[in-house]
Amino acid sequence: MPRRPVPTRLDRRTVLAALVVAPACGFTPAYGPQGSAGRLQDSVALSEPRNRAGYVLNRRIEERLGHAPGGRYALETPIDTGETDFGTTSTGTTTRYRVVGSVDIRLRDTATGAVVLEDRLDSFTGYSATGSAVATLAAERDALERLMTLLADRIVDRLILAAPELPG
Repeated sequence: MPRRPVPTRLDRRTVLAALVVAPACGFTPAYGPQGSAGRLQDSVALSEPRNRAGYVLNRRIEERLGHAPGGRYALETPIDTGETDFGTTSTGTTTRYRVVGSVDIRLRDTATGAVVLEDRLDSFTGYSATGSAVATLAAERDALERLMTLLADRIVDRLILAAPELPG
């Protein structure tokens, strides 16, 4: 059976047709001119971090939404993390750890003080403990940073999904 050639470039007509059809199907880019996520840019004030995990979480959220100390919305993000053994040798030595984390998000309208969004998000990551003590410590710190980045991205995605219903 002959194989069909795979196009290597997008045809200009295909792209233009997609742009015409996209608004007709109800799709609106989140950050587009009529997108509701634009109201979140530079509008979400974050709570003070209590530890390194909170700092990394806030840093990533600010990278995506901007810095807004006196924003339209106030976001509270208490974090809970834990670590479990994930891999062991026959002698009982742990070789891998799983780092789990959850964050309760509470978005308040600063004008009224009303909670406009509440949710709980979870994620996990892992690291290897087979190297030296210094390498294991570095891997543990890296795993925590990756976990907080994952959670921050999930928070921003959740806020973008909720943006059409937010007051503003």
